[in-house]
Parts: sequence; structure tokens; C-alpha cells
Amino acid sequence: MLNLYKRIWQHTGRSQVLLIVLSLIVAGLAAAPLRFQKDIINSLGPDLVLESLITMCVGYLGVIFASNVFKFLLNYRSSLLGERTIRFIRKRIYSQRFDPDVSQQRDMGTLTTIIAAEAEEVGRFAGVAIANPLLQIGTLISVISYIASTQPYLGGFLVLIVVPQAVVVLLLQARVNRRVRARTLILREATSAISVEQIDQMKGAQQGILDDFDEIFTTRRGIFRLKLSMKFAMNLLNGIGLIGILMIGGLLMMNGRSDVGTVVASIAALERISDPWRQLLNFYKELSSVRVKFDLIVGTARMSS
Repeated sequence: MLNLYKRIWQHTGRSQVLLIVLSLIVAGLAAAPLRFQKDIINSLGPDLVLESLITMCVGYLGVIFASNVFKFLLNYRSSLLGERTIRFIRKRIYSQRFDPDVSQQRDMGTLTTIIAAEAEEVGRFAGVAIANPLLQIGTLISVISYIASTQPYLGGFLVLIVVPQAVVVLLLQARVNRRVRARTLILREATSAISVEQIDQMKGAQQGILDDFDEIFTTRRGIFRLKLSMKFAMNLLNGIGLIGILMIGGLLMMNGRSDVGTVVASIAALERISDPWRQLLNFYKELSSVRVKFDLIVGTARMSS
């Protein structure tokens, strides 16, 4: 993993700085809507002052607008960086095909698979390798800190909800990684066999390739089961989180230790942390998969000078 990030920073470090700044700005704005929701809901009643309501709604809209502008810039620059990296990897891998200094050349089938598919995944990841986890972690910290400062019990409960999800992903993702590696190697073998297929060996080669396709199907089926199991666990834990907030919030309100606005903001916070937390876990899954592909791409040839 360190080698992967070293290569990414070596080739994209200057562009990553802008992405880091944009990520911190978006994460810093994440909790602002919750404050407006809480204040607006608590202000609703017979003592409502219209001017105050309008001011809060305008401020709420302004925060939403600013947050989405920075998100647009972040996503655009990340996508652009990823595409540049894909181009770089493809050019470097293809050029090595004709480099006499490279001792061990890849056959055309393997080369085609790397350029067409594997470079796409690894290059795209470079655009989000730093900005994505920074944004999601920053958002989680921003949102949970706000709720904890408003009502510590609800803030602590939000933390307890995300911990089991991390455990589930860590336990299952290693098994997914093994299947991803196996599938990639089988696909390379199949495309390599296609590229070197000879007329007099046509029948035998075809049967071997068809067997490889069956093995790829079986491997992918196992990956689907593991990924859907993780998704099932995440959805179940999110449902438990919503019910828990309603129960804890209701008890706190009964004892006069909370208000409607705080409970509603906590429910909204659960939704807010669910997305970045899911994105963060998906990023870890993608990182694990890309690390496998990166190791296979680097393999016998070096991508950097």
C-alpha cells in the first residue's frame, strides 16, 4: 500500500494539494446544515419571528450552495486527475513493449488486458486516493463533533453505530481481495491464450479459454456474495441506528435533557454520516482491489523511471 501511495504522490503530488484543500473545505461545511435545521425547527411555534426565520433559511440555502460548488470543483478535478493518470499508465506500459532495456516483456494478450481494463481502475483511483478518505473522515468528524457538542449521548451513539460496520468490512474484504487477484490472473491467462492461438492448436486453446471463462464466472459469484453480505450488514446497522436515536432522543426529551430540534438534527446527522461512512468503506474496498491490480501491473516491469 505504501508503494502504491508513493507512486501516486510522485506523479500527482502537486495536483493532490488542491484536492486536499477542497476536501477540507467541503468537510468543514458538512455540519453547518445541521445547525440550521436544529435552529429552524426549534424556532417554529407561536413566538416565531418571520425575519429570523427568513434569515436562517437564507443562511441555510447559502451553505448548501457553497458546499455543492466546492463539491463540484472537487469531483471535477479528481476525475480529471484520474483520467490523466490513466493516460500516463497506458502510455508507459505500451512504450515498454518496445523498450529493449525491459528484460521481461509481456505478451500482447496480457498487455491488452492491462491497457484496456486494469490501467483504468488504477488510474481512476489516483484521482481520489487522498482527497476521498480525507473528505469522508473530515465529514464524519465534523458531523459527529457537532452532535456530541449538542447532546453527548446521541453523539456517542453515532460513534457506536459506525464501529461494527468497520469490523464487518475488515473481516470480509480480505476474502474479496483474494478473489479479485484470482479473477485478474485468470482473465490475463485467457486473453494471452487468445492472442497466441495457433490454427493447429485451435480446438485445444478454445476449450482452455472457455474453461477460464467458467472459472471467472465462479470467482465473480463469490465476490458478489461477499459484497452483498457487507451491504446487508450496513443497511441493518443503519436501521438499528435510526431506531436507537429515536429511543434515546425520546428518553432525553422526556427528562427535559433534549429538544425536538436536536433529535431531528441527530436523525439527519445519521443520514449525513451514513453516506461518507459508506463512501469511506467503499474507498477501502477499492483501495484493496486497486492495490492488487497495481502489484500485478508493476509485476515484472517498472512504471516509473
